[in-house]
Amino acid sequence: MERNRESQAAMSVSAVPGSVAVTAGSRDSGSGGFDVEDLLAGVGSLRLRSDSGGLIDQIRGLEDVKSAIAALQARAAVAFDLAQRREQASAGVSSAELGQGVGAQIALARRESPNKGSRLLGLAKALVSEMPRTMAALETGHLNEWRATLLVKETACLSVEDRAAVDEELAPDTGTFDGAGDKTITAAARAAAYRRDPRSITQRAAHAASERHVSLRPAPDTMTILTALLPVAQGVAAYAALTRHADSARSGGDTRNRGQVMADTLTERLTGTPGGISGVDVQLVMTDRTLFQGDSEPARLQGYGIVPAEWARTLIAGEPAGAEAKDGAGAAGQAEVSTEYKVSPKSNEGKDFRVLLRRLYTAPASGELLAMDSKARLFPPGMRRFIETRDDTCRTPYCDAPIRHIDHVIPWHNGGATSLANGAGLCEACNHTKENPDWNTKTLHGGLHQLEINTPTGHIYQSKAPRLPGHTRSPATALSPSSLSPSSQSPSSLAASSPSPSSLAASSPEPSSPLHPEAPATASWSPDSTVTHFSMAGMLLENVLLHRTSWS
Repeated sequence: MERNRESQAAMSVSAVPGSVAVTAGSRDSGSGGFDVEDLLAGVGSLRLRSDSGGLIDQIRGLEDVKSAIAALQARAAVAFDLAQRREQASAGVSSAELGQGVGAQIALARRESPNKGSRLLGLAKALVSEMPRTMAALETGHLNEWRATLLVKETACLSVEDRAAVDEELAPDTGTFDGAGDKTITAAARAAAYRRDPRSITQRAAHAASERHVSLRPAPDTMTILTALLPVAQGVAAYAALTRHADSARSGGDTRNRGQVMADTLTERLTGTPGGISGVDVQLVMTDRTLFQGDSEPARLQGYGIVPAEWARTLIAGEPAGAEAKDGAGAAGQAEVSTEYKVSPKSNEGKDFRVLLRRLYTAPASGELLAMDSKARLFPPGMRRFIETRDDTCRTPYCDAPIRHIDHVIPWHNGGATSLANGAGLCEACNHTKENPDWNTKTLHGGLHQLEINTPTGHIYQSKAPRLPGHTRSPATALSPSSLSPSSQSPSSLAASSPSPSSLAASSPEPSSPLHPEAPATASWSPDSTVTHFSMAGMLLENVLLHRTSWS
């Protein structure tokens, strides 16, 4: 039995004198109440107990406080939604568009993705308006936020009246779910919902089949998780087929374990090739030191994330097919170049396959990818690929969704240029959100590409492009004085004299040939040179290079 739940719901924790007493369900009434800052101050002054029993009581009490705060957040979210709708209506927004952008603002405030922000707003509306008993259970600590979410989810297809009836039937605030786990709560809510409206539950199950899909997400240690959401019959059949094949292979003497055989069989049957891979276009960002000198600086694989240096080298191991990769060996940063590599035979059942390796040059001082501009309204293919590699995922803070749209930070119709500086990779939802009234975004100058997002409430959020491999090496400390001739410019002056991204004009949206150093007669490259030139789609890019002796 839990001890003194009612008193613990009022936060059974000891605080030093002068701290704010926190009670479950407390709200700032505008007079005599306290604000969030006072709550944070009270939590910061919490004194932990020294005995084991007291510490467990504090942990229990803090869990109840977390639930109470989640309930208060839900009320605040609903109040914010109503306030925004009133403000939008007074500003002339049509009734069909009222409430747009509310979930995104809640997501930013809670440091969550926009998608989850919309779901949290839906949860709050259901709890506050339709499920008062579940809300009471959350406020008093009988349910945590996740288990309240399960109850809301399982009753989502019901009418308001039926949902309220299920809420009353289960009445979590009476201790109905004391000692119950997630599965028990889900099963109870699902059964109650089916008793109230079996037709809606059946229709929901039929509709679920239309939402079947396949997704891929990164896993630790250069692994990925391939997930398929399938109707139960197809899912069971597919798993049974893989299981039978694995059992048969193991009986025939296959030395792989059962899981390995199933995984390999899935890949082979989907791709139609023995090793599962016939070729791969790798958007791999890595330093020349990692590729050619065995450096431990990790690489970044677009669509996955950071990968170990040795793994990246193994992926592209072997001699270039028909060309030597000389053009990146002496450069600081990365270059974009199309080169065919042969993978060692053992990696694909005795078959060579081609890997298209793209390297991208960065400015050593800031780690910013060098840029090209365009006069066109739509971003050309080469620039789109450039932005996708630079931004990696959606640039909205806390949103890890894949990039679906490349759009202007300052809109084209407001004079925004089609350039790398004014371009950003966004998911579809975030790109639509920024078009709502009173949303403004601009770029900040200096260092990595950085955005400043202003929401309708006047709150400001910043988003910085992810740092690329090798960004921590500073030319100010890496350049040795002996590497510069008396007539040479300083690194800072060289960087200042280099053309900015906005001053570079692209003569072609897509490079027609691999990138290679082009050394004009006035600036030929040598190991002691600090400046070199590169030609990219007919455009000269000037870059400050680190002295070769400083790379080791």
